[in-house]
Amino acid sequence: MKNILFLCVANSARSQIAEGLARSLFGKTAYIQSAGSKPTRVNPFAVRVMSELGIDITSHRSKAIADINPHNLDLVITLCAEEVCPVMPGKTQKLHWPIPDPAAYEGSDEVKLKAFRKARDTILAKLENLQKTWDAS
Repeated sequence: MKNILFLCVANSARSQIAEGLARSLFGKTAYIQSAGSKPTRVNPFAVRVMSELGIDITSHRSKAIADINPHNLDLVITLCAEEVCPVMPGKTQKLHWPIPDPAAYEGSDEVKLKAFRKARDTILAKLENLQKTWDAS
């Protein structure tokens, strides 16, 4: 079983979406967590776009990096694009997927939803590619 951590700053949007998608995609083959360097709360737009795929993240909460044991991790994936990403110490394998923060978009709900859907779909594609890599090895 792989132990995967998704990291960003607020642990409110991208990393929460990634956590929900990875749990759905990998099932019991991986232990999935997310955290942030400055955790806030799960963004309601993240909850909404995940529900569009039938994935419920309403029970998720934003968590701090300090709450994560770095010694048990197999993979850390950072999702920051325009901000400074948190760093997880140790020799754990690391990937960086720079995805613009959908929570930074301003405008109507439809504009925000479009940004969240784009982030969700980008993360899903990357997770599916990661899964193919694992299946091939």
